[in-house]
Amino acid sequence: METRLQIAVQKSGRLLEGSLELLKECGIRVDNGKDQLKAPAGNFPLDVLYLRNSDIPQYVQDGVADLAIIGENTVLEKQRQAEMVLPLGFSKCRLSIAVPKEVDYPGKEYLNGKRIATSYPNSLRQFLESNGLEAEIHEISGSVEIAPNIGLADAICDLVSSGSTLFKNGLEEKEVILKSEACLVASPGLSPEKKAILDQLLFRIKAVLKARYNKYLLMNAPNNRIGEIVSILPGMKSPTVMPLAEAGWSSIHTVIEEGRFWEIIGQIKEAGAQGILVIPIEKMIT
Repeated sequence: METRLQIAVQKSGRLLEGSLELLKECGIRVDNGKDQLKAPAGNFPLDVLYLRNSDIPQYVQDGVADLAIIGENTVLEKQRQAEMVLPLGFSKCRLSIAVPKEVDYPGKEYLNGKRIATSYPNSLRQFLESNGLEAEIHEISGSVEIAPNIGLADAICDLVSSGSTLFKNGLEEKEVILKSEACLVASPGLSPEKKAILDQLLFRIKAVLKARYNKYLLMNAPNNRIGEIVSILPGMKSPTVMPLAEAGWSSIHTVIEEGRFWEIIGQIKEAGAQGILVIPIEKMIT
C-alpha cells in the first residue's frame, strides 16, 4: 500500500487560498471537488484535508493529519504538540491588544483590572502573567472588535493585519503580543517513510519560497565600469558577465533579494548600468 502524507489546511479562511497556491506552485495537483473534506493529489503522495482552523492543531497532535499549514498564532494558542517545520511567509499578522481611541493609554498598567475580550485566552493570559498584570478575560468566538462598543469589555486582544477593522470600530492598537505568519507544522513521530516524503515536499516548498523572495536582475554596462557595478551587487555568487555585440559593452546577470533592489538601484545607475531589467523567478534551487 502506498504511503501518503495527510496535510491539513483551513476549510475556509484567510490561509486557504495561500495554502492551495503554494501546493500548486510546488507542482502538486490537488483534485478537489466542491465541498470535499479530503482531496488526493494526483501526482504526489499527498492528501489534503479541509478542516476547521481551530481543530487542526488537535488533529496534528493525534496524528490524524501528518502536516498542516496553519497560522503560528493558532499553534501557540491551542498549545498542542506540533513540530514547527518551516515558516511560509504569507498571511502575516500580529496578535495585539487594542483600546478605544479616546482612551488616554499610559502603558501596559492600564490593563490592570480591566475587562479584555478575546478569542485567544491562552496567549492573552500568558502575556498578562509575564507582565505581572491581572485582568478579566472575556472569551468570545467572533466579532471581538465590537465588545468595547457594546460595553462588554474595556479592551480587546485580536489578530491585526492592516488595522482597518480596528479603525472602523474606533479602536487603536497598543500592545503587540506576538507576530504570526502561515507555517508548516508536523505531527510528532512521523514514520521514516513519511519523513522521506516530507523531505521531498520541503525541497519543493523551499525552491518556491526562495523564488518568491528573489529576482533575476539584468543590465548593460560599459566594460570599464563592470568592476564597480559588481562590487555593489549583493548577489548569491559572482554575477555572470557576457559581452554584447557592441564593442566595449557587456551584459551583467545576477540574482538579488527583492527587498534589496530599491536600495541599490540608484547606486548601480550612477555606476553606469543601463537597460536594467528585473524578472520574476519561477523556481530557485540552491
